[in-house]
Amino acid sequence: MEQQKFSLGIAWNWEFDADFVYGLEYECLRAGMTSYRVEPHNLQETLRRLRGGELCFDAFLDRASDAEESFEPLARLLAKSKTLVLNRYESLIRARDKATMHLALLEAGIPVPYSIIISPYSKKQEIGLSLSELAGLGRPFIIKPANTTGGGVGVVLGAESLKDIIETRKHHQNDKYLLQQKILPGRFGNSKGWFRVLYVCGIIIPCWWDDETHIYRLVTKAEEVQFHLAPLRRLMKKIAQVCRLDFFSSEIARDTKSGFVVIDYVNEVCDMRLQSAHVDGVPDSTILQIQQILVHHALNGTH
Repeated sequence: MEQQKFSLGIAWNWEFDADFVYGLEYECLRAGMTSYRVEPHNLQETLRRLRGGELCFDAFLDRASDAEESFEPLARLLAKSKTLVLNRYESLIRARDKATMHLALLEAGIPVPYSIIISPYSKKQEIGLSLSELAGLGRPFIIKPANTTGGGVGVVLGAESLKDIIETRKHHQNDKYLLQQKILPGRFGNSKGWFRVLYVCGIIIPCWWDDETHIYRLVTKAEEVQFHLAPLRRLMKKIAQVCRLDFFSSEIARDTKSGFVVIDYVNEVCDMRLQSAHVDGVPDSTILQIQQILVHHALNGTH
């Protein structure tokens, strides 16, 4: 049987990704490219055809294996192929571990909040924290699981005591936890000094992002100059070198005392809901830009 080749394969399993995936397919059509969706209903058939040499992709975007184990064999298979994989599986696995990223960013000289990494409850129930370590966190502080990601799952933003730590780490007993200093951002005009910065195949897109309302707004060129926001781009280039992902976002705050601090290190699968459909979604024009960058990279990165 003759092998069927597609320009871009897209693995996805989240219902709210539908608009983003449709937009990617439309941009593929505009560029004269073909696309192929891998969804739960055709996952096994796709795997069979790939293994049998009946199917192949020039490029592939993985937005499923991080959240659903059934997609992992596909991600592992493509990682060994000649396909240009946008967010390779081994990099995704490494990047989603906040404890690993914390240490890697520190080593790279990237500013991160004062943090303490504690072992999983299943391995060690007691917590050996000194008074000086607890004092360094300040109050309130943040407790977050290292690997349980997505929409702030398991994160406690207003922790005050050792008791909070003890109770929280029981919720995900096999996961490491980070205890993190709470950062207080300054204000810049009408905006809080909190940003979600997107990295897409070398292109950096800074957005204002409110950590309480989760509302996005694109940083304008004038604002970037007026408020001296160029360090956002430099930080994202460094983070990309550390995490080795093609498409991710980072949460960065501008602290009132110490300047720019990377808060949420690497969001390895970005929420791509449209702002026109969801108030806390990404601006539609930014999503279109991202779709065009990904398609351009898929087309040019494989030739």
